[in-house]
Amino acid sequence: MQYVIYGIASFFFLYGIILLAEGFYTTSAVKELHGEFKTTACGRCISGMFVFLTYVLGVAWLGVFGFSAVPVFMFYNIWSTCEVIKSPQTNGTTGVEQICVDIRQYGIIPWNAFPGKICGSALENICNTNEFYMSYHLFIVACAGAGATVIALLIYMMATTYNYAVLKFKSREDCCTKF
Repeated sequence: MQYVIYGIASFFFLYGIILLAEGFYTTSAVKELHGEFKTTACGRCISGMFVFLTYVLGVAWLGVFGFSAVPVFMFYNIWSTCEVIKSPQTNGTTGVEQICVDIRQYGIIPWNAFPGKICGSALENICNTNEFYMSYHLFIVACAGAGATVIALLIYMMATTYNYAVLKFKSREDCCTKF
């Protein structure tokens, strides 16, 4: 899994550089360099390909964002139960041993898994570990990162779609007489 994450990070770094170069060449920078507007069928094809590829990656990262929200929700519920364990008298519960968390209800493990439910002092031991809180924060960061990636891909897709439309419109012979 670690190598998969390294591979995805490397791919998106290179993809970002390619998108930056493509965005540079399909904007007014080309007009400033060449003195007039020039476009080719290859340039329009590449721009259209990047619109499609960014759309596909945006949908994939939307799925990653959705799946990364599940552990955040699950850990938030467990953290809330840990807060109840820390002060059972103020929360109206009778004893620590009656407070339980059932992981099976989140659909991550099957219903017949044993032990799918953890109660009392065993849950309190889990709540007092640093790893529990560290994993909670890491899941939040992963969810926020996936959300930021989705937003960035959507913004880029809108800009690339606009550039593609301008390239297609300006490549027509009668583009300036339509106004």
